[in-house]
Amino acid sequence: MGYFLKAFLLIAGCYLLGSIPSSYIMGRLLKGIDLREHGSGNLGAANTFRVLGARAAVPVLLFDVGKGFLAVKLFSMAGVDSIELTLVGALVAILGHNYSVFVRFSGGKGVGTTSGAFLAMSPLSVGICFLVWLVMLLSFRIVSVASMAAAAALPVTIILTNRFAGGDTHAYVIVLSIVVALLVIYKHRPNIH
Repeated sequence: MGYFLKAFLLIAGCYLLGSIPSSYIMGRLLKGIDLREHGSGNLGAANTFRVLGARAAVPVLLFDVGKGFLAVKLFSMAGVDSIELTLVGALVAILGHNYSVFVRFSGGKGVGTTSGAFLAMSPLSVGICFLVWLVMLLSFRIVSVASMAAAAALPVTIILTNRFAGGDTHAYVIVLSIVVALLVIYKHRPNIH
């Protein structure tokens, strides 16, 4: 198989992987409902928790995180050693989650899938962002505020951990972290309004 065909198939696979609507599936399986018609109407772990409870939300969150993580790892597993292609794969997986082809291009806000992708690339940064998320959640009791704060912290934590922890993070990883942070905040527009 040619390099470009392999790269195309991997990127397409990342999008389809990201597009698997775990919360939609969980809603159908547990209660026969479309989560887009309940709660916030969002296909993510937070709305799953709101409508179906923790028993449904925890596996949805783990699956969404796993989608992002696997999207990053697919390239090395396939023998493609390209940071640029890996980052494109991570981005399209997140876009797949947000705009899933399986549910008419609706989806979630990308927090879990973004976390998974960056967990594969910069686990320390994700750990710090989780602490930011937790502090904000405990302080304000609003998941969307915590999620936006954690997203905004992602580029900062990547830059700081790279500088002070002696990392060798590629500049494109920092660029992607800024892009996805803005995307997460953009997807929270209804919450901001």
